[in-house]
Amino acid sequence: MRWASSYRCGCVKWPGFPQLEGQRVTIAAFSAAAGDVALEALFVPFMTGALSLPADKRVLFLRARDGFRLREMAQAGWLCEQSFKPFADALAHAGLRVQQGDLDDAERYPLVLVLPPRQRDEARALFARAVKHAAPGGVVLASMPNTEGAKSGEADLSRLAGPVGHLSKHKCRVFWTQPLADGVDALLQQEWLALDSPRENAWDRVDTASALLAAHLPANLRGCVADLGAGYGYLSAQLLAHCPQVSSIDLYEAEARALTPARINLTRAITERGDHAVFSLHWHDVAGGLSLPGQPKRYDVIVSNPPFHQGRADLPDLGRAFIHAAADALRPDGCFWLVANRHLPYEATLSARFSQVHTVAIEEGFKVIEASGVRA
Repeated sequence: MRWASSYRCGCVKWPGFPQLEGQRVTIAAFSAAAGDVALEALFVPFMTGALSLPADKRVLFLRARDGFRLREMAQAGWLCEQSFKPFADALAHAGLRVQQGDLDDAERYPLVLVLPPRQRDEARALFARAVKHAAPGGVVLASMPNTEGAKSGEADLSRLAGPVGHLSKHKCRVFWTQPLADGVDALLQQEWLALDSPRENAWDRVDTASALLAAHLPANLRGCVADLGAGYGYLSAQLLAHCPQVSSIDLYEAEARALTPARINLTRAITERGDHAVFSLHWHDVAGGLSLPGQPKRYDVIVSNPPFHQGRADLPDLGRAFIHAAADALRPDGCFWLVANRHLPYEATLSARFSQVHTVAIEEGFKVIEASGVRA
């Protein structure tokens, strides 16, 4: 991923979470139930007898993803935490108990399961939270693919909580703490917990695509706007700063962890603008369309820098879903502004949904496209 550093103004972001910093959600496994080897491997220690499920049947699963093995193992006392909307919806659909918001600090579990992300600071913060919510004598168990920093993850958990057991299965590394007592490094735990807190920073790590789209948005955009895949609100803030006739913006974002910094950033942007523009935040999976219960809405302008890949593989169908969602939600005279990797084949979908499609810019491997004249 490349970052643009030419634009600087106040913002809040999640440290250690670059996919939000650039509005580019790198989806670890967009279809979580299909071929999720880390999830499958996570439960191997129970099958081999290396670990046992707690007698009180209370288990916390951080960054949980739905899958056959989880549905087979989970019981009424299990709580799954997931902030990514498609994964949270899949867990709920499977009948599992899902928590999206923060857990109560006092909640403790005898077993905490973790599927850490590849990004190391984010993983460290997750390990610190897992240890925080483990009961005295409890166990933290994690699983990571070998190609996504598994050895580093194991070393980090050991550094935080003491010696760990481990095994390898399905090209993943599964590792777990000994029953937790006095071996936790409390100072390191606080340091790592802080890695996952919003903090002041500058718009100095915006990815190239977002900066390119912002640079080409015309100042005469007006009315009611939607930002699809809004991340922590960079594009929306730029619209408020440079388009004085924009009166409202709805931010749609599937990752709930982006919403807190987005709220702070948009509140600041409106204050700096000095008028009565408004914004709203929606924890929402854009791929399913923009219709919200009781909130049918049409927009004058929609902008988007959609997520485009799963690991190292392109996901053009996800971008196409964003295009359809935008076309369905625009007013007949509305316009859609999109930025995407140059090679992604979106033109046919755009032409099917809009009568006018214009490539505004092609730079640094990305393209900015304006589409208008919505077709039915």
